[in-house]
Amino acid sequence: MSKRKLSYGLMVAIVILFLLYIAFMQLIQDPQADVFLGFKTRLNHPLNVPFWLIALRVHVAFAAVGMISGAINFSKRSRQHHPRFHRWNGYLYVATVMMVGLTSGYMAPYATGGRAVSIAFNILTMLWPAFTLIAIIQIRKHRLESHRKWMIRSYAYCFTNMTVHLLTFAIRSITGWSYPVSYSIGVYAAIPLLFIAAEVVIRTLRNTSDI
Repeated sequence: MSKRKLSYGLMVAIVILFLLYIAFMQLIQDPQADVFLGFKTRLNHPLNVPFWLIALRVHVAFAAVGMISGAINFSKRSRQHHPRFHRWNGYLYVATVMMVGLTSGYMAPYATGGRAVSIAFNILTMLWPAFTLIAIIQIRKHRLESHRKWMIRSYAYCFTNMTVHLLTFAIRSITGWSYPVSYSIGVYAAIPLLFIAAEVVIRTLRNTSDI
């Protein structure tokens, strides 16, 4: 098995496991997000919990579709044997990124950790769609290699939630700091870490002639 196939299989496995975890948390463990809402103290704006929950569920649903859609489009079989499906699935991915960004824009002012974390999420809300649109522009200009690189950068941010929560858990476990403080650090650390991870993937694939 080639390094590319192994990496792709690992990515798909991570996506499946993470989506199963999210489904468990959203549908069984904490459908009203009571635990997460319990950390939202000292907010600058009054929180409409029912509307926030709707926004959260829309956000999670589109993020899940985006993870699946993006994973499918990284398949070599999809690109080579089903170009029309690849193209339309790509547009679906773009739509999910925009919807996730839209819902993030609504939820950012109520972010756990306060204004500083809100700013971080607003930065991400600009970066992720920008990377995605650059990828679309590149394929429109028939720059396939550049398109794939920008799609890798874009897709990396599908793992923002997972990365933030893993970092938050690690920071709390190591330091004993409060959840809001650990979460704040996790958010700010996740943004550059995911970009670095994307660049590592790009360089690895380039060295194996797979991009």
